[in-house]
Amino acid sequence: MTMRSISGNIVNEGRVFNGRICVEGESIVSVNECDNANKNESLFILPGVIDEHVHFREPGMTEKGDMSSESRAAAAGGVTSFFDMPNTKPQTTTIDALRDKLALAASQSIINYGCFIGATNTNIQELQTVDTTLVPGIKVFMGASTGNMLVDDTQTLDSIFALAAERGLPIVAHCEDSALIARNTERVLRDHGTDASVEFHPIIRNEEVCLSSTRRAIALAERHGTQLLVAHVSTGKEIPLITLSRGNIKAETCVSYLTFCDKDYALLGSRIKCNPAIKTEADRLALRQALADGRIHSIATDHAPHLMADKEGGLKAASGMPSVQFSLVMMLQLADDGWLSVPQVAQLMCHAPAQLFGVEKRGFLRPGMKADITIVRHLDTPHTISDDEVQSKCGWTPYAGLQTHWQVEETICNGTTIYRYGQDTDNTPRAAQQIRFSHGH
Repeated sequence: MTMRSISGNIVNEGRVFNGRICVEGESIVSVNECDNANKNESLFILPGVIDEHVHFREPGMTEKGDMSSESRAAAAGGVTSFFDMPNTKPQTTTIDALRDKLALAASQSIINYGCFIGATNTNIQELQTVDTTLVPGIKVFMGASTGNMLVDDTQTLDSIFALAAERGLPIVAHCEDSALIARNTERVLRDHGTDASVEFHPIIRNEEVCLSSTRRAIALAERHGTQLLVAHVSTGKEIPLITLSRGNIKAETCVSYLTFCDKDYALLGSRIKCNPAIKTEADRLALRQALADGRIHSIATDHAPHLMADKEGGLKAASGMPSVQFSLVMMLQLADDGWLSVPQVAQLMCHAPAQLFGVEKRGFLRPGMKADITIVRHLDTPHTISDDEVQSKCGWTPYAGLQTHWQVEETICNGTTIYRYGQDTDNTPRAAQQIRFSHGH
C-alpha cells in the first residue's frame, strides 16, 4: 500500500497551521503540526470540497454535460464529492431511477458521488421506502420547476416534511412562489413582449417570490422539526427569516449570488440568468456580510451547464450556469478581499456539508478519514479566468474575465491524484466512491 506525505499550510476546523499529512492507500493516517514542514508559504491544504448542489445533466441532457465531463470540471476546481439534483430525464423520483443514476455515476464520475431523491405530489411511497444511507436528503421544489416536480399541494407538503423528520432526512428546498412568478411574468410579457430583456428576470423572480416560499418552508419545518436547508438563498431578507427560526433550519447560498448583482446583466446578459435570479447589489452585500458571522451555513454552486445556444435571447434563455470549476478559487478570493477567512471557506464548503448530510469519513482532515484533499496555491500575480480553461462540456463560464489570486494545484480523491494543474484530465485514474450517509448520527 502506497504511502505519501503532504506538507504545507493545513486549513482545517477553524485553523491554519504548518504541518504534514500522511496518507496510506485511500485514508489519512496522521495530521501533524510541525514548524517548517514546508517552506513554500503559498501552498494551502484543504479538505476536498463537497458540492452539495449540482446538476450534472445525466441522464437525459448529456449534450449539456454528463457525469464524466462535469466531474472532471469539479476535480479541476478542487471538488472531490458532489450531490446531484433529481431534475434529470428521467427524474430521480423513484428508487429505480435513483439506482440507475448511481450506477451511471459509478461508471463515469472521477469524484465521489451521491444523488438526491426528489419529491413530487404523488411519490410519498418512494420517499417512505428509500434507503436513507444512499441519499443526502429529499429535494423539494416549492416553486416553478421542470416536469411534475413542483410540489404545491398543501397536504402533500405537510406529509413530506413530516416524513422527512420521521426518517431523519434533510429537506433541501427550492423556495420560490410559483403563483407570484406567474403573476409577475404575465405583467412583464404584457408590457414588454414575449422575449423581454433578461434584465426583467429578477423583476419576475423578485424578493417577495423568494420570501413568500421561504416563509412557508420554515413554517413546515418548524411544525415537524424537519432539518431544512433553504437552497441557493439570493436575497438579504431571507437570512434573518432563517436565522431567527429554530436551529434545524439553515441557509445555503451560491458563489454566483456572492459574485454578481443585477448591474451585471447589462454586460453578461443571460450568462448569469438562473433561478432564483441574481438580485440587487444590496442583496449581494447582505449575503457577503452573512458569511463571516455564520448566518450562512454552506456554499454550493447549483452548477447547471447549458450550451451557449440555449442561453440566447432574453427571458426565453435557459436558466442556469456552470460554476463547479471556479467555486473554490472565487470563495478564496472573497477571503482575500476581507469578507471571510480561509478557514471559514473550508467550513462552508467542506465541513458544513459533511455535517449536515451525515457524510461518512469525509469533509475534514483527520486520521481515519478518506484522503479527499485539495491543494491550492496563492499567486503573487492574479490569474484571469477564461473560457479556454473550462472543463465542462458546455465550454464557457460566467466567471470569464474575473481575476483570482488562487489556483488549484492538485486534487486528491481517496488517496489518488485526479487533477494536477496544467495536466490533461482525460486519462485520470478513477478513484471515485459512492458516498454513504449517516443521518442523525
